[in-house]
Amino acid sequence: MVITSNTTLPEEAELSTQELNLSSAALRAGAFHLGKQCEAANNEFMLCRQELDDPRACLGEGRAVTGCAVDFFRKVKKSCHEEFMQYATCLDKSSGTMAFGHCRKTQGVFDKCVKDNFDWERPSYGYFARAKVIETARKAPEKEPITSYPDATPGLPADYPTPPAKYGSRFFWLE
Repeated sequence: MVITSNTTLPEEAELSTQELNLSSAALRAGAFHLGKQCEAANNEFMLCRQELDDPRACLGEGRAVTGCAVDFFRKVKKSCHEEFMQYATCLDKSSGTMAFGHCRKTQGVFDKCVKDNFDWERPSYGYFARAKVIETARKAPEKEPITSYPDATPGLPADYPTPPAKYGSRFFWLE
């Protein structure tokens, strides 16, 4: 996006929202449940970004995604803080890549706590990779009409003589 003197930028008040101050391990530990619980808000935001191709037009949807994530982690902290922290610590300390395979036991304990307190199932493997049709209340943006330009060079008239090639055909093997 090119910024010119005609571009209007949002005010500071429009941009300010509460941020998630979490480590990578904590975000990774809650990623599956967070993705499932905030799926509608996230899909709406990504659809807006894809369709409008202007980040300024999707500030409200982005604020909704951040708000959903903040609410999610507040609920988890209130009910499953200890289990969540054990899982996040295991991810952080068990390998350099924060691999899930080393922490299946603590993941099971965290998933059980979330299931018992919120009745949230961990999404199945591959859930986020499946194709989905997203329903939205927003109107689809109008597509710009395709501009067609006339051919700059005029064509030959239909009755123009076409003598055979002077040195034979370029595709001699087709004759």
